[in-house]
Amino acid sequence: MRDEMKCRVCRGPLRPPERGRRPLYCSRACQARAYRSRKNPPLPAPTAPEPAGRRRQIVEAVWRIAAERGLRMATVREIAAEAGVTPRVVQYHFPGKHQLLVTALQTLHRDNDQRARDRFAALRDASDPRVLLRAVLEELLPLDDRRRTTLRVMAAYYAWSLTDPALAAVFLHAGQPLEDLVATLITAAGAPPAIDPAAEADLLVGGISGLGLDLLHRRRTRADVLRVLDHHLNRILPR
Repeated sequence: MRDEMKCRVCRGPLRPPERGRRPLYCSRACQARAYRSRKNPPLPAPTAPEPAGRRRQIVEAVWRIAAERGLRMATVREIAAEAGVTPRVVQYHFPGKHQLLVTALQTLHRDNDQRARDRFAALRDASDPRVLLRAVLEELLPLDDRRRTTLRVMAAYYAWSLTDPALAAVFLHAGQPLEDLVATLITAAGAPPAIDPAAEADLLVGGISGLGLDLLHRRRTRADVLRVLDHHLNRILPR
């Protein structure tokens, strides 16, 4: 059957009219659907490729809002304004707000992981488990602008995850990869038999995370926090 004899909505066959103009739709239901689509047209496909960094631009806007104003202020309209795009562009790349927040969190994790690996690779004694252990724990501290922003964003996500089960399912996971890594490094660094690597890893990760928040609030100085870190490392791994 020729294309012009099919309904424009469901593509079903059209009955030829007895007289007058040929119909465009096979039923009143399809005609109503066509009318609604004209009132609320779908987002058009781009006629040219989007800039390579557009999704990244939107994700970084989420980070800035979360770090400066809190994640609850990250509405589609606010994200669009922060990113310098229209709300429709945000919705084109991220059909749902939850998807956008999850993507922003996952991207932040990947970026942090890569920067940490780069810093570890630049260590002069990267093969020394004790040196690597200290470097891993320092990644939890806001020791530069990038890590300060990261900690503020993570704190904003954590606060919202307390009341949003869908976000909590992504933000919190059953495994403890960081604690497992720290425990492995404690063992590799030659901890005495009396030391329980898993228990010490839990204490170190939890304690350093709390000290990082104190440093963020300026309740402690950088020197104070690093002194506490070294104290516990010397206790676990006496030279």
